[in-house]
Amino acid sequence: MTPTRPVSPPSRSQRVESFGQDHKLTSVDRLGRWLSTRRIRRAVGDVSDKTVADIGCGYRADFARQLFADAAEMVLVDVSIDPSLRTVPRTRVIEEHLPNALAAIASDTLHVAICNNVIEHLWEAELTVAELHRVLRPGAVLVVNVPSWWGKFFLELAAFRLRLAPAAEMDDHKMYYDPRDLWPLLVKAGFLPSRISCRRHKLGLNTIAICRK
Repeated sequence: MTPTRPVSPPSRSQRVESFGQDHKLTSVDRLGRWLSTRRIRRAVGDVSDKTVADIGCGYRADFARQLFADAAEMVLVDVSIDPSLRTVPRTRVIEEHLPNALAAIASDTLHVAICNNVIEHLWEAELTVAELHRVLRPGAVLVVNVPSWWGKFFLELAAFRLRLAPAAEMDDHKMYYDPRDLWPLLVKAGFLPSRISCRRHKLGLNTIAICRK
């Protein structure tokens, strides 16, 4: 099947740089991402012979790099991605804002999609999750990790008062998600309740959902 047309026009203010592009990761950044990616890696499992998309992968695509050797194909999506990643074998790079970036991916083609600390930055979170459902193959898995409302306090403390994390990232947040916020978004996108596991982790600072189409 051919990719669909863009699902929405650009709206409101949109970021022009990816995470990690204009600053070195702080100790808070590194710890938080390490804790999250360990949990996501367990949820994703073996990616041998699978097409895997890292949606909002960040400039350096640090998590995706762990999967390059095993995945049949990697799809990297963000507004700006390290040009050197275009030379990685079996890797496709899409530089565009969400949800429009997903229009470049054909329906029912992905085995795994990862969306780590992304939808809290989006005005069009609902459209993005619906597009993620569209591009997954039947039986494929989507992993969504987002900061919770409890996590909001600590993120803003670290960024605005202690200056241990980039304040611009927190100022770019549009929403925080507890399970009761994220679960309806996933159901509305088309995921069946029986195929969704949605719970807090990282001492309640994040909410993670593991969904199968």
